[in-house]
Amino acid sequence: MSDYKFIRKQDSEIYKALIAEGKRQAEGVELIPSENIVSRAVLEAMGSMLTNKYSEGYPNARYYGGNEVIDKIEDIARNRAKKLFRVPYVNVQPYSGSPANLAVYLATCSPGDTIMGHLLTAGGHLTHGWKASATSMFYKAVQYGVKPDGYLDIDEIARLAKEHRPKLIWVGATAYVREFPFKELAAIADSVGAYLAADIAHIAGLVVAGAHSSPVPYVHIVTTTTHKTLRGPRGGMIMVTEKGLAKDPELAAKIDRAIFPNLQGGPHNHTTAGIAVALKEASTPRFRAYGKQIVANAKTLAGALMKRGIEIVSNGTDNHMILVKCGTGRGAILEIALDAIGLTTNKNTIPDEPSSPFYPSGIRIGTPSITTRNMKEREMRMIGNWIADVMDIVKDEQLSAEKTGRKAYLANFSKRAHANSKLKKIHAKVRALCKKFPIPQSFV
Repeated sequence: MSDYKFIRKQDSEIYKALIAEGKRQAEGVELIPSENIVSRAVLEAMGSMLTNKYSEGYPNARYYGGNEVIDKIEDIARNRAKKLFRVPYVNVQPYSGSPANLAVYLATCSPGDTIMGHLLTAGGHLTHGWKASATSMFYKAVQYGVKPDGYLDIDEIARLAKEHRPKLIWVGATAYVREFPFKELAAIADSVGAYLAADIAHIAGLVVAGAHSSPVPYVHIVTTTTHKTLRGPRGGMIMVTEKGLAKDPELAAKIDRAIFPNLQGGPHNHTTAGIAVALKEASTPRFRAYGKQIVANAKTLAGALMKRGIEIVSNGTDNHMILVKCGTGRGAILEIALDAIGLTTNKNTIPDEPSSPFYPSGIRIGTPSITTRNMKEREMRMIGNWIADVMDIVKDEQLSAEKTGRKAYLANFSKRAHANSKLKKIHAKVRALCKKFPIPQSFV
């Protein structure tokens, strides 16, 4: 992607690390659902002189001079997002998804208010009220889960909402493989007078592509990251819908104030430009086809795994993500084994997790990055069979019963996995596949 000619001269250590990471990405298959590949145009924006400028405030209301160009860039990003998602208000300054979500709390709730969110161990997000998050320290968090079949438990959500009368309800997740029932959740939120916020960080690109229903007609607020399926830089956005403004005409102003000055200082202008570029890319027919292919690839990959007898949560997927059941506490084992053949995944909890988030019983697989590399159904079946082969090779591996010995066991297993002759043969096939599908530089 770059020759790094200045870094090469000035900092050999970082230069070597950049080259090594570029090699790793080019020769491996990224299957983490929250990762993607940006275009060279986005990279150019992220590496531009815009990083030099300080711009506290908003367009035409800055606390620093010299922001006339920055104002134009931010307005371009905001207007493109408004048009793409069909919303009347957008803030593109959040540094990432978590600050964006925290801003929603500040705009809609007071400390101590009751909020509801999707349970982390059932696929939800930290910032939706998980016990380790500040969101459960400052707000009374009520958590909802999923049914045994992996789908959201609408009846439970309705019961909890009626019982606890939350001020804010979240819909969105980091490991939920089915389409979100925005309409049903909106009816629940409306029945108790709650704000409904949709965190679409994982599915934003699918929504834009028409590969997933949009939350905009049903919710008051939408938050998202700008990477993942949207295929932009690592940033965030907050959107207020017409329904949100009808509930509170000051909601947009409250969101702006929550981001700055309540939570953040100056925006990252190079990221804002990168978001603008990515949004333009996402407005094309080519991107809409791409989003639909992401889902088609995920469905094919899930089918290939199930055909080999592998159990996955909810027996399929509606989006870009698959949750594979590996056996109690074996997620880390499979993550390491797959890494040894050049398939990058992440260990993840599954619904009714029998182990712990540190040593979970599943792995999370996604198709955004490999779809960006133009892989399609044929390649999904190949990858599915490789995953099944690896699971068979390491089927006898098991974590130590003693927690104190698990770290050492996994370190030892990593060495053995990278030296395993059967895994080495599969790794060679993965590298050969990657050569056929090089990382693209342009998406238009």
